[in-house]
Amino acid sequence: MILENTGLIGLESDLLYLDESASKAGFIRWQWEYYRATYDSKIDDQGSGGEYFLRINTRAVSGKLEKPDAVLAIEAVYLGRATFPHGLEYESPVPAAVLELADKRILQLKELLEA
Repeated sequence: MILENTGLIGLESDLLYLDESASKAGFIRWQWEYYRATYDSKIDDQGSGGEYFLRINTRAVSGKLEKPDAVLAIEAVYLGRATFPHGLEYESPVPAAVLELADKRILQLKELLEA
């Protein structure tokens, strides 16, 4: 599920501050290469036992990710259910409790990046 109207899309931050802020909000920089990085936050659904990941895609607008002063812009925010053996499925319905926690983490990250 693509999450619209999060307030995150288009926000820019240097890599060092984005890494610190994302960590405080419960995200980890998981996949990255020279010009792109993905931040993930795992959310367990106690009701179904399912695992969901809140994913934020970023792209460097200046510099490369090998330097902490590279500036990244947030491009998209997704929420998907983990599938076996690996991967995310974005089409299935998401439980309300998972959406609520995802909204809290998005808001916390937004507040940190806008500070």
